[in-house]
Amino acid sequence: MASQEIDALTQALARLPGLGPRSARRVVLHLIKKRDTSLEPLLTALAEVGEKLTECSNCGNVDTKDPCTVCSDPRRDESMLCVVEEVADLWALDKSRLFPGRYHVLGGRLSALDGVRPEDLSIDRLLERIEKGGVDEVVLAMNATLEGQTTAHYLAERLEGFPVRITQLATGLPVGGELDYLDEGTLAQALRLRRPVA
Repeated sequence: MASQEIDALTQALARLPGLGPRSARRVVLHLIKKRDTSLEPLLTALAEVGEKLTECSNCGNVDTKDPCTVCSDPRRDESMLCVVEEVADLWALDKSRLFPGRYHVLGGRLSALDGVRPEDLSIDRLLERIEKGGVDEVVLAMNATLEGQTTAHYLAERLEGFPVRITQLATGLPVGGELDYLDEGTLAQALRLRRPVA
């Protein structure tokens, strides 16, 4: 039987995505067993992040400084702006190191069922950034869901009056994917977006 404090830590960890009660208990036991090499550094890192955590006033990224690391990087191409739904999407795209530009986090996606309207997202801030000038291309990197595509279409309509090229992430067959394992929507997109063989 664990103490009240250890039980509280286990319950707190169990609420994290991807961790259930059993996994949380294993993590706690590992942290206790490796107190010097795991628990202490984790506590220090959590305290630092908790103290310094802020949202970038420019793009909406979460970082320990404002403007964030991405926005303050002088090597970034300011003429390219990639619009994403959530911070996790920004981190995933930026980790690939394939996009040289800057980002804009909407903070969600349009959803009539969930009551998320355009006013609930940072669309006005996006339009302000584009109105300032200097942006030549806006990449709509929405998730390939109904809500994500609805958001992309809405943004494309709102951006029509601006002198920017509007692009969207390609969708279709994943590398290494086998046709008989793919859903109909993915196959339909792959057929619609087919290109000539080089």
